[in-house]
Amino acid sequence: MTAALIAGAKAPDFRLARDGGGTVSLADFKGKKLVLYFYPKADTPGCTIEAKDFSRLQPDFAKAGVAVVGVSADSVKRQDAFKAKHTLATPLASDETHEMLKNYGVWGEKSMYGKKYMGINRTTVLIGADGRIIRIWPKVKIEGHAEEVLAAAKSA
Repeated sequence: MTAALIAGAKAPDFRLARDGGGTVSLADFKGKKLVLYFYPKADTPGCTIEAKDFSRLQPDFAKAGVAVVGVSADSVKRQDAFKAKHTLATPLASDETHEMLKNYGVWGEKSMYGKKYMGINRTTVLIGADGRIIRIWPKVKIEGHAEEVLAAAKSA
């Protein structure tokens, strides 16, 4: 079952495998703002643009004290290849079980060319230093999105 997140609620805990080995968890960012951007599939056109945009702005996010992590259902191996191919600066986490994706309400039914399937709905979540959700961007439009998230994170 997919959860529905709301601003002000405590962010669901997670621990995921990440690119380069090791894990990443919500607890790793305690006392720091965190942006989680959920993308459907590594190395596809829209996901590549989004990941490059967040990577390009990584120094600005860091200067503002905000961590950024990309999350998809791709394997760690695929995440590693995606990150290396496009020289991405942000960590990429893998949720092949879809547990965290469901907890964040981004795993659901999609449709393309009349065919229904399960996948990730492109969404971004801004979590405050207190572990509570500040803002949610559902059904993200890629162009200008990373800049909009940065501005919101700075003002939150």
